[in-house]
Amino acid sequence: MRTHSCLLGKDQSMQLVTGGGGFVGSHLVRALVHRGDAVRVLDNGLTGSRERIADVLADVEWIEGDIRDAATLRRACRGVDVVFHQAAMPSVPRTIAEPEMTHAINLTGTLNVLVAARASGVRQVMFASSCAVYGNHPVSPKAESLPPQPLSPYAVHKLAAEAYCQVWHTIYGLETVALRYFNVFGPSQDPRSDYAAVIPRFVTAALAGTSPTIYGDGEQSRDFIYVGDVVEANLRAAVAPAAAGKVMNVGTGASVTLNQLIGELELILGRQIEPVYAEPRAGDVRESQADISLLRATLGWAPGTSLHDGLRHTVRAFAERV
Repeated sequence: MRTHSCLLGKDQSMQLVTGGGGFVGSHLVRALVHRGDAVRVLDNGLTGSRERIADVLADVEWIEGDIRDAATLRRACRGVDVVFHQAAMPSVPRTIAEPEMTHAINLTGTLNVLVAARASGVRQVMFASSCAVYGNHPVSPKAESLPPQPLSPYAVHKLAAEAYCQVWHTIYGLETVALRYFNVFGPSQDPRSDYAAVIPRFVTAALAGTSPTIYGDGEQSRDFIYVGDVVEANLRAAVAPAAAGKVMNVGTGASVTLNQLIGELELILGRQIEPVYAEPRAGDVRESQADISLLRATLGWAPGTSLHDGLRHTVRAFAERV
């Protein structure tokens, strides 16, 4: 496997992606490699894997390690320009079931990233936060100025980690940006876990001709954003001077209900889907829609992939794996 740590090309800079074997992280790694950056990945294999980036694995430096380990992080941050911090335990139910373990990954792990980045002279840390921090705040769409109302340990972890990022920017001068992802979906998202996100579960069930499960009445709404647009938001924020120190929503600015999502999948697949309705899950929010005014103003850009097009790409990718 080729590594880039010893000799970088004239125009190359080293980028570190924590959780680069995960869903969003793998797409980000691929985009960085394709634009010509030297890329280092730090992943512990808990929810990520080398297989997700098999097509570019020879072009990255892979460090098998954990963000809970400070020494490993210091090694991973050497010579790095930007840390794209994607590593996390992203499951709300799992943070409820295992709050101490997930706290160590999501919050203490982020603190470790910030400490190592500052000590290593990293220019910027791009932190993957979440719309979960808003909870069930009745105002919609959700703007960054709303007071947070976290409903789960996961949301608390992300909110506290955002605060750490802002303090590291204010006190230590490290450029930090926290991007509050709304409901990200796309190819390579894992449908197998009990904690899997809704779209990969729905798509997998529909392709198999089985009934997807909806927790609740299906009228809960989500702002679904295609993973390619999330990657683009990260890349643009990393070079936007106005983004430093900010917390920004990354969504589409529109939302659909889960019942409407089923309807979109029916159009794409050309057949009826009969979901099974179950009791709502603890920690799930009712309505989620992003106000992306700050994102537009700061980056001069907004996500452009429609739900229908993103779903078509996703269904095609999942069908090829069956």
